[in-house]
Amino acid sequence: MLEQLLIFTRGGLILWTCEHFSNALRGSPIDALIRSCLLEERSGAVSFNYDAPGASYSLKWTFHNDLGLVFVAVYQRILHLLYVDDLLAAVKREFSRLYHPQKTAYRDFDEIFTQLQIEAEARAENFKKPNPVPAVAPHRKQNATWQGQNAGSEKKSDDDGKKGRKLENDRFVVANSNANHSNLKSSGGGNNGSVNIGKENESSNIGAFDVNRLQKLKGKGGNGNGKKKDSVVAKAEPKKVVKKNRVWDDSAPQTKLDFTDHVDGDGDRNVDFLAKEQGESMMDKEEILSSDSEVEEDDDTGKGSKPVAKKKGWFSSMFQSIAGKANLEKSDLEPALKALKDRLMTKNVAEEIAEKLCESVAASLEGKKLASFTRISSTVHAAMEEALVRILTPRRSIDILRDVHAAKEQRKPYVVVFVGVNGVGKSTNLAKVAYWLLQHNISVMMAACDTFRSGAVEQLRTHARRLQIPIFERGYEKDPAIVAKEAIQEAARNGSDVVLVDTAGRMQDNEPLMRALSKLIYLNNPDLVLFVGEALVGNDAVDQLSKFNQKLADLSTSPTPRLIDGILLTKFDTIDDKVGAALSMVYVSGAPVMFVGCGQSYTDLKKLNVKSIVKTLLK
Repeated sequence: MLEQLLIFTRGGLILWTCEHFSNALRGSPIDALIRSCLLEERSGAVSFNYDAPGASYSLKWTFHNDLGLVFVAVYQRILHLLYVDDLLAAVKREFSRLYHPQKTAYRDFDEIFTQLQIEAEARAENFKKPNPVPAVAPHRKQNATWQGQNAGSEKKSDDDGKKGRKLENDRFVVANSNANHSNLKSSGGGNNGSVNIGKENESSNIGAFDVNRLQKLKGKGGNGNGKKKDSVVAKAEPKKVVKKNRVWDDSAPQTKLDFTDHVDGDGDRNVDFLAKEQGESMMDKEEILSSDSEVEEDDDTGKGSKPVAKKKGWFSSMFQSIAGKANLEKSDLEPALKALKDRLMTKNVAEEIAEKLCESVAASLEGKKLASFTRISSTVHAAMEEALVRILTPRRSIDILRDVHAAKEQRKPYVVVFVGVNGVGKSTNLAKVAYWLLQHNISVMMAACDTFRSGAVEQLRTHARRLQIPIFERGYEKDPAIVAKEAIQEAARNGSDVVLVDTAGRMQDNEPLMRALSKLIYLNNPDLVLFVGEALVGNDAVDQLSKFNQKLADLSTSPTPRLIDGILLTKFDTIDDKVGAALSMVYVSGAPVMFVGCGQSYTDLKKLNVKSIVKTLLK
């Protein structure tokens, strides 16, 4: 049976709840549904599962978008109630008749709900009863067979007809080779022995299988023609021309230029000199959006909405925009949502994420009344823009400087762990974060916990030397969790404010390395776990983040495992308008994008501009 049924407004005001359900809910399933599903644009899902100590709930919901109401039903997951959807639809229909914006108590709805529940349970019981299987008419079976078999059955005697009926149960099986040849000739010929066939059979014969044609193709395949064609194609392919280095006159070949810093030359320069050379970090610069981009976007949306309007007649679309539509239906939204889904996928948004977003927008608009002088495409566009802003806007504070000062008051270092797959730029962006923290007079120490990849310690040592900050290292083939723990202890003794822990790159399916990462996080309990991901990835972003979180949860020995807290997007300057990876990663993990890497120098680190990303996605 149901555990609870709740009706509330989108603003959070509870209008009615059933008092017949005496069992108190364990945990907060309604709050979890609002936080994890409704506010995260996952309302297009079928149901939501919530696990509490001693209970497992399933939640289903529906909206009345015109009135702004939400109907939620809660029941035990093990019961698999079949009447919940039917009951929610009935409650939505009856309650909308009683609803008034100024009214807050609906005690008179109790009797109506009891009657609706009895009727829904009765319909579910009738649905469970087995229905008698209707007998299939014999002519239906004959229509499912080939045209050649139909023609042969009309021409053959009763004995041949019995053979054909025996073989009708087999799918696409030729009954008799001789019969097939005669049938195909009679159907393809016309005068001698032809059988009159209706128009439906003639149309289906166009795609019928031709045995003679297959035998001819086999005969051709037996010859050496295929090999000759392959050889001709192979000869026609041009050879790849390798570009040679140009030699100017008789001069000696030019030596390879080396722009790296050496210990003897530039290794002793201080941070002040480096800051003057590199400049101020982009993290402290506000990005200003020009009004030209907004005008261009409005023009593009206007152009994109024209084909949708042309599907209906000019007069009907004009009349609908003036008079307004009674209630939006799913069929009205599908053309605009399909165009938006294709647009999001061209911007590198994962297909699964784009589909879920469109389903959520459809659920929020279905049944809503369209205002006058408003097109459906513009309404869908505005709803999608609002949903994207809600998803990309962080739900908590991402001010690291404030958290660092709070940890400093407690006399402990602020620990940040950088994790991610191979080759995404963890060490380089760790140095960018260190450079930004140094500009705010925060002492930083690096911890070289990538004891797996050759050259990782030397790479981090080079960054530390250029930035003139201490580095804690223990070489290779050491336990990274122990190295990180010793680094944090060393930072506490030396008075360092922040410890930046560099870890080895690992694929999300590499269980030994993922187990080592889970141990490092569990043993040291860092203040921030940053996932470093490329902005170039598309569908793989969903796989990377979901599996990273899943592995960290499964392999942790703690009852409350630590997951990814934030995202650092790298190589953002190489993607042009393909910014969909940011949306995919945030949607999958729920973690905010805290940093964006947009270059190779230490200053090329900035914040994510949500408005700019949304405009680019919908442009």
